[in-house]
Amino acid sequence: MAAAETQCPRRAIPMAAKRIFVRVLLFYVLSIFFVGMLVPSNDKNLLQSTGTAAQSPFVIAATGAGVKVVPHIINAVVLTSAWSAGNSGLLNGSRILYGLAREGRAPKIFKRVNRFGIPWVAVTSLSLFVCLGFMSLSSGASTVFSWLQDLVSVAALVNWTIICLVYLRFFYAMKKQGIPRERLPWKAPLQPYAAWIGVFSFIILLLTGGYTTFVHGHWDNETFVSSYFNIPLIFLLYFIYKFAAKTSLVKLDELPIMEFILIAERNPEPPAKPKKGLRKLNILWS
Repeated sequence: MAAAETQCPRRAIPMAAKRIFVRVLLFYVLSIFFVGMLVPSNDKNLLQSTGTAAQSPFVIAATGAGVKVVPHIINAVVLTSAWSAGNSGLLNGSRILYGLAREGRAPKIFKRVNRFGIPWVAVTSLSLFVCLGFMSLSSGASTVFSWLQDLVSVAALVNWTIICLVYLRFFYAMKKQGIPRERLPWKAPLQPYAAWIGVFSFIILLLTGGYTTFVHGHWDNETFVSSYFNIPLIFLLYFIYKFAAKTSLVKLDELPIMEFILIAERNPEPPAKPKKGLRKLNILWS
């Protein structure tokens, strides 16, 4: 989403895509592996609801090792992670709204930008929804907020499924038009198999998200609606738009791919500047 506002995206985006594997391996896989060896599955602290980081496996592992400062560090990490997630959501949402407005699918007012090129109307409009977070302070409103959280989580699965499907159409359109992938600024490995695996994986997660409601004696209206409401909704919105706008699915051999490849080839990016000093150490977060 931020590629359109990135300097030298044809060089920066492939670099970020490659480094994300290293980050996931170091910060997720290895850390979870070590915590899994340190914290037993039957630890009583895992199931406690304290409202703090006390039930975190990382805190339990550190407490067992006698390191008392780690719970405070985990609290700080949780707060900064929440802040980062909020920033990411605000960036993505405002740019989507701005893009829809430019294509005539949202009110024109969302196309307004300031002198720095920031779509301030879209950012301000989405910022108003941040106030919904205060609903968690009330017990009654907290239930509604939990519903919203579940709906957004399921919507993320729908979003990633659509991303994979769009990429597959792009992949097969290039194949249909006889365009070699070597013409692209960067080609992702293991395609189209990785995209197909992503599609089936997200669909399985989407369909099994509320499986507990189908277990005898465990029916829950909230879980069922929040888990499966987005499935008919996305089809309803899709076909309503198709009917209202009277548009049809673009054929693979008619997708305008080559013209954008030619634009990229006629406008090469400047060579990368050599890193100096401490900038050489930013391999994991640049």
